[in-house]
Parts: sequence; structure tokens; C-alpha cells
Amino acid sequence: MTTVSGDFELTMDELRVVARFVAETAQEVLPLFEEEVPGDPRPRAAVDAAWEFVNGANRTRLQRTTSLDAHRAAKEAGTEAARLAARSAGDAASAAYLHPIAKATQVGHILRAAASAARIAELHAGGDPAVGDMMIEKARDRATPTLVSVLRRYPLAPTAKNRVAQLMSALDASLRATPWGRRKTDGPGADGHRCSSGSVL
Repeated sequence: MTTVSGDFELTMDELRVVARFVAETAQEVLPLFEEEVPGDPRPRAAVDAAWEFVNGANRTRLQRTTSLDAHRAAKEAGTEAARLAARSAGDAASAAYLHPIAKATQVGHILRAAASAARIAELHAGGDPAVGDMMIEKARDRATPTLVSVLRRYPLAPTAKNRVAQLMSALDASLRATPWGRRKTDGPGADGHRCSSGSVL
């Protein structure tokens, strides 16, 4: 089994679990970007690259390049929701290259997309924080034991005053405190095996 080492080890299978979690979120919010910025293919390319890795392809320059492109698209988007959706796509592609170093900033590569999706839901609900909290609970319920095992190797998510960071910290704390004895297992059957179109196969 291929592993990457640093302060600890991560296997390719573990990275695929992380990438699946992020890609599922990015897939859900991608249409929001495409509705607001029609004709910009960069975030979708990043999501597609993420699914290629999740579905067994080697991680390559494709994930790195499309991630950077999606983040550039985020900077150019005109609304907060579109920026967050594009950034989530970039995070999905870059999850293949999550670094095994004990730095809090790495947690963003695991959880920021889910926090961004929660913030997007808040925005669409007129800024209602209860909607964001509900989305964080849904993200927690999607997480698998392997995802939490990886998360627990890192320090707590960094704190900040912006809402996405607050939501990410809430998800981080919730996942670390979750008992997994009665939870679902990892693998394609656990979450539904998704292709790059977002459909469940």
C-alpha cells in the first residue's frame, strides 16, 4: 500500500476517503458557481480531477493544476457564494495532496469545503446561522471513521473571525468528539459511489 510520510503517515486509500468527502461537497455547490459564472470551466475541471483520483487514478499534475485554476476562478467571481463554490472545487482537487504535517492549516483541506457549503446555504437563507449549523450536522453525518482518523492526526482547525472558519471549527470539534462504534464504514458502498457527474452509480 502506497504511503506518504511526514510527521505521520497517510495512505493513498486514506487520501481517497478525504478527497471523496470534499468532492461530494464540491459537486453539490458547483452548480451555484456555474449559474453565476457561465462559461468558466475551471471549477468543474477541478471536481472532475478530484473524482478521477477518488475512483482509483494516480494523483498527478492534473489535480494540482486544476486546483490552482479553480482557486483563480474563485478570486475572479463576483459573489461570496460563487467564490466559495469555486474554492470548494479547488479544495476537492487538492485533497489528493493533503500533506502529512502536523499543522492546523492542513485541516482546511479536509473540512473547508463543507464549511463553505454551509456558509453558502446560510447566504441563500438570508444569512440565517441556524441553516449553516444544520449543514454542518449533515456534513458530520457524511463523515466516515477513516476520515475522522485522518483528521485526528492534525491539530485543531485554526480559529478566525470569518464565518467559514467558525463553521469549520464547529465541524472539526464535532467530528473529533464523535463515537464511531455505530457509524457506517468506509468504502464505495458507504457513501454511494459517485462519478464526476455527481450521480450515484
